[in-house]
Amino acid sequence: MDSPSSVPAWVRAEPARLLGFAAHAAHPGGGFAWLDDAGRPVLDRPVETWITCRMTHVFALASLQGVAGAADRVAHGVAALTGLLRDPEHGGWYATTELTEKRAYEHAFVVLAAASAVAAGAAGAEPLLAEALETVERRFWEPGPGLVADVWDRGWTRLEDYRGANANMHTVEAFLAAADVTGDPVWATRALSILDRLVHGEARAHGWRLPEHYDADWRVRPEFNRDEPAHPFRPFGATIGHLFEWARLAVHLKRALGDGAPAWLVPDAAALFATAVRDGWAVDGAPGFVYTTDFAGVPVVRNRLHWVVTEAIAAAWTLHQETGDPAYLGRFRDWCDHADACFVDREAGSWHHELDPGNRPAATVWAGKPDIYHAYQATLLPTLPPAASFAGALAPRG
Repeated sequence: MDSPSSVPAWVRAEPARLLGFAAHAAHPGGGFAWLDDAGRPVLDRPVETWITCRMTHVFALASLQGVAGAADRVAHGVAALTGLLRDPEHGGWYATTELTEKRAYEHAFVVLAAASAVAAGAAGAEPLLAEALETVERRFWEPGPGLVADVWDRGWTRLEDYRGANANMHTVEAFLAAADVTGDPVWATRALSILDRLVHGEARAHGWRLPEHYDADWRVRPEFNRDEPAHPFRPFGATIGHLFEWARLAVHLKRALGDGAPAWLVPDAAALFATAVRDGWAVDGAPGFVYTTDFAGVPVVRNRLHWVVTEAIAAAWTLHQETGDPAYLGRFRDWCDHADACFVDREAGSWHHELDPGNRPAATVWAGKPDIYHAYQATLLPTLPPAASFAGALAPRG
């Protein structure tokens, strides 16, 4: 592992600063609220399951580090996931307190939150994790393609014909945490199935520009959302930040599988990384990553989103940690400098979640600073030993 001098001092201090920004994120009605630019909870928005899960996960990691008050916030999140946001009639978790459809994206985050809460020793987390894994297995996992489906109605009677890479990517993240916490290798095997199909298959076949959108038979839908290119969850074209995120997860999966890992995982991660840099970084005359490109690598949405640079930072660190290649460390340092100069908000707290192509604050894709998950993970990661998941890196070893 690199010496502390490899990591800027502000990066090492950033997780604590982010936790301070999120100190009032708990919604009085249960779960965690969407945060505005100053960290105030937006109480007239419905409580969203993905926000609640991501904040529960973050506070679980903080609890594992001994941060005062974090365990209480984990308990608050677990309570919402076993009560407010859980469907007592049909099972599974609502998308929000007002939207009752069941999405693989949110269910992946329920697994992640529960796994991290188990690692942190939170009461009620173990049965929550068991139920979440069983629900994903029974309702979303499709054994034929070895991937997860996307959206059901509340009663599990109608399955949307859309299939998406984004929900599968976060399912990989969740499965790796579950494998670390439960010790059951089936979850790492499932994660490999997803990576094999989407990264080693689809991304490689499309010049490492991973198609995000598919039909029910997993045929690529290259024109999907062309008329809504800045969609926050299903944007048109290739998504630069997801290339970085998949690259990092491929390395995490290699660690989870150990000697059984296929040889292609790290080379594929390097190819995704290289494509994201070539297509996404400073391609329009200003520093920063564009949000999306088309399948020829031409930028489509040029605004800069904070989560993209956080995933670039995390992927660069992870690939450097895995390979020892100093070029990745150079990228890590450059992008930390860029984040510090353009995204980190020293006045109001957290990070600006969106900048325009001139690196000025904007809000066309995201309003406010909803949660701290991406920035927290990116700045925590360089302080951790190599691992398959954040919970696995921090959990006490028996």
